[in-house]
Amino acid sequence: MSGADDAKAHGRGPRTGAVLVIGLGALTAVGPLSIDMYLPAFPEMAGELRTGAAQIQLTLTACLVGLALGQLVLGPLSDAIGRRNPLLVGTAAYTVISLLCAAAPNAEALAGLRFLQGVAGAAGMVISRAMVRDIYSGPAATRLFSRLMLIIGLAPILAPVFGGQLMLVTSWRGIFVTLAILGAGLFAVAWFVLRESLPPEKRRTDGPLAVIGVFARLFRDRVFLALMLTQGLASAGLFGYVSGFSFVAQNVYDTSAQTFSLLFGLNGIGMVVFSQVNAYLAGRVTERVVLMGALSVAAVASVGLVVATLAGLPFAVTCVLLFVIMCSMSFSMPTTTSLALGRYPLNAGSASALLGTVQFLVGASASPLVGLAGEDSALGMVTVIMAGLVGAFLVNLMARGSDGAASR
Repeated sequence: MSGADDAKAHGRGPRTGAVLVIGLGALTAVGPLSIDMYLPAFPEMAGELRTGAAQIQLTLTACLVGLALGQLVLGPLSDAIGRRNPLLVGTAAYTVISLLCAAAPNAEALAGLRFLQGVAGAAGMVISRAMVRDIYSGPAATRLFSRLMLIIGLAPILAPVFGGQLMLVTSWRGIFVTLAILGAGLFAVAWFVLRESLPPEKRRTDGPLAVIGVFARLFRDRVFLALMLTQGLASAGLFGYVSGFSFVAQNVYDTSAQTFSLLFGLNGIGMVVFSQVNAYLAGRVTERVVLMGALSVAAVASVGLVVATLAGLPFAVTCVLLFVIMCSMSFSMPTTTSLALGRYPLNAGSASALLGTVQFLVGASASPLVGLAGEDSALGMVTVIMAGLVGAFLVNLMARGSDGAASR
């Protein structure tokens, strides 16, 4: 019996494929929405809160850490008590904390609230991935993860563009009010659209301490470890771009917040288009071949990005190379997720949690490094991007040939 047939037999999961993609995609998009919506406001926030770029970027780092640690707790919890209840609590908390972010009096308070916002938002990200693995496996899971990229890709398109337009009529505080409204919508999605995907007989009953044993097995699995590090390092490059491009575009190349948001959105369009190409390739081309090809292109483009910056080439060259890198992510991210979670169908929540935790912790550590070269230089951003993507390529290259299955 396939994963989809099993879901139907237990009366769980959404009724249609379209509902599944929309519902889970919206919840998975919590991270991009939380990260990208307020990026155009970075320079204004630094002025109003009377602080520097590094302190404002710290609020992004705090959210990334919250997203990482929240997944580490909520993933294993969902393996034990089911997916739906943690999802409902997380989305409700996200709504309330977003409103508190809008009222933050200074950068320090905002950083603390952003950490809590990340913890709450982690529920949508980690549990939605586990729900996919509850229902599908193999190429079918890769296709669904790629379909989810259609909505996840729309988030970085719409979030900064919408955020940039909001800046014309409100302040950065209004952006967080908007996130609270979106959080309420996500709660409605979890309540009305998604059913429980993990039946009681498949839940963990061996207590919280057993989670340590699960994580230990994950770390001993060389293939899972390589996939996890590959995605983590690629995420370092991605978050280097996310945290740095606003300052680079506006401060270094003197573009407006609206122009930045449009450029950022163009990269999101590339992610959407090529994620659907990846969905088409699933089952037709070996997942390992797709992953290696995507990482190779991204690594080469990232080296070109550093060369272009050092040579003082026009901003258009930087934009083209960033577009190539983001399109490559559309192949690598869904594929690494599918390959990693496919090894642990009985512990999908824990595996998803560890995968997401490493992804966001590495991303959080990369974000502050972007500012080391100063607010008026692109070198910090492009160096972080290159280090992450070249590292991901090398880890995956060294791990080739050790791809055994592990059904745990």
